[in-house]
Amino acid sequence: MDKALFERQLTQEGFELSTVTRDANAFVDTHTHPFEAKALILSGQISIQVQGKNVLYQPGQVFHLPAGTAHTERYGPQGVTYLVGRKVHPA
Repeated sequence: MDKALFERQLTQEGFELSTVTRDANAFVDTHTHPFEAKALILSGQISIQVQGKNVLYQPGQVFHLPAGTAHTERYGPQGVTYLVGRKVHPA
């Protein structure tokens, strides 16, 4: 996906944008976030596991995690940098 298009879409949908970089070969055990997240991979790789299903995301690909989704994260040998939109939904 095109970065400029991704930014426009998420801004229109009310997401707050930031760029995140994670270290090579790091792992984050099962956790959740109190926000919805949509992210565009800019460089490197991230593997996300949800309900036992593992998906590898590479540059140009987008992942989406609804708020409260239990998942693990594993970062590739070059780490990962992604543009993420976060949105908290009112209770």
